[in-house]
Amino acid sequence: MPAAGATSNTTTLNRLHSAVNSGDPDIIAKAIDELVAPDLLFHAPVPMGATGPAALKRVWETLLRAFPDIHVSVEETVAEGDKVVSRNTVTGTHLGEYQGLPPTGRTVTYGEIFICRFAEGRITEIRGVVDVLTQLRQLGALPG
Repeated sequence: MPAAGATSNTTTLNRLHSAVNSGDPDIIAKAIDELVAPDLLFHAPVPMGATGPAALKRVWETLLRAFPDIHVSVEETVAEGDKVVSRNTVTGTHLGEYQGLPPTGRTVTYGEIFICRFAEGRITEIRGVVDVLTQLRQLGALPG
């Protein structure tokens, strides 16, 4: 894929990050519908009981309920061919139930890395690695 395609894919991923940082479930759902392929393959370390774009929407619904001020800061991206890798720092305040934990009011900061594959300008596959261990330690669910 030419460099222009990689740049376009990075722009698409940045649009998705902007939507999730809006904190508005409707904006996020609309962006997912627009930017994600209907047959999305979504591999992430979270149980969601759904597939495709519905799984991604469910993840964001869960995160927004638990961390209404959640923010994804993109630290770096690497684009090559039909893939874009994004290393992010996520912050949020635990104000709603999450993973069976009642709200703690604690702030979390953790890292994640996502590899997104694109076709025809849309995200067709997402593979994620999220530092859930750090997240759960900061929430007091695990010893630090």
